[in-house]
Amino acid sequence: MSNISLIIEERAANIGNFMVGRLLPFREKRAVGPFVFIDHMGPAHLSDHENMDVPPHPHIGLSTLTFLFEGSIMHRDSLGTELEIKPGAVNWMTAGKGIVHSERTPEYLRHSDKMLHGLQIWVALPKELEQMEPNFTHVEADDIPAWEEDGVSYKLIAGEAFGKKSPVPVYSPLYFIEIKSKEAKKINIGEHLFGESGLYILDGSIKNGEHTYDPRQILITTEASLCEFEIAANSTVYIFGGQPFPEEHFIFWNFVSSDKNLIEKAKTDWTNQTFPKVPGETEFVPLPEPRIK
Repeated sequence: MSNISLIIEERAANIGNFMVGRLLPFREKRAVGPFVFIDHMGPAHLSDHENMDVPPHPHIGLSTLTFLFEGSIMHRDSLGTELEIKPGAVNWMTAGKGIVHSERTPEYLRHSDKMLHGLQIWVALPKELEQMEPNFTHVEADDIPAWEEDGVSYKLIAGEAFGKKSPVPVYSPLYFIEIKSKEAKKINIGEHLFGESGLYILDGSIKNGEHTYDPRQILITTEASLCEFEIAANSTVYIFGGQPFPEEHFIFWNFVSSDKNLIEKAKTDWTNQTFPKVPGETEFVPLPEPRIK
């Protein structure tokens, strides 16, 4: 990361009955490539009477990527999907013109102690696909490209890089990469990246020149092709980014669009409860006070 333009510290955010570390959006950087939202969940120790319960809520104009390090979440959506996500797998839900989903602790874990730790990510859709039909894809951990180079472990969780392609069906040029090392190593991967690029430090640290950066920071590069850094022993980092869109994308609550009128329509539709329903669910998250940012 020889061209760091911005350092973003993780900020605490309350999402109802759960605290997360919010990384994007940030007042000085609304997006990195098509990535518009990143939450770091946990690590949270939940007792036998504590559970994750996010009732049905809507999305438009984006794809969500859920990637867990520990724990388990039961995903249910208005397409009729009911599927448990476990560590290392990917839930990729594309909202398009509108989808509703809930996220809860699976029934078999609700009366025992458990952990929950992972990343929740939103990827904006290109303008021409914002009103596409919604869909859902689950990719098992074993199907994600993984390899080693010089003692460093890599995973291409989504997108294309290193001459490889993840099975996650993305809709614009992007990459989301995990890098783990048990030993201190020099990493130079700029030739494999493009567009805008960010680096999130989950564990350990990285060094760039005379500066050392610790966990729960995002480093934003000014040019992805210059992504070079030293990774400390027992460290895990995530590289994400891609080609930015030519038009601005607006965010209100769970709605993302290049057209504010589509956001206003989604607000009205959710208030009137005309979005599709999640089978078997009767609760819902009410619309917050209006504010487009």
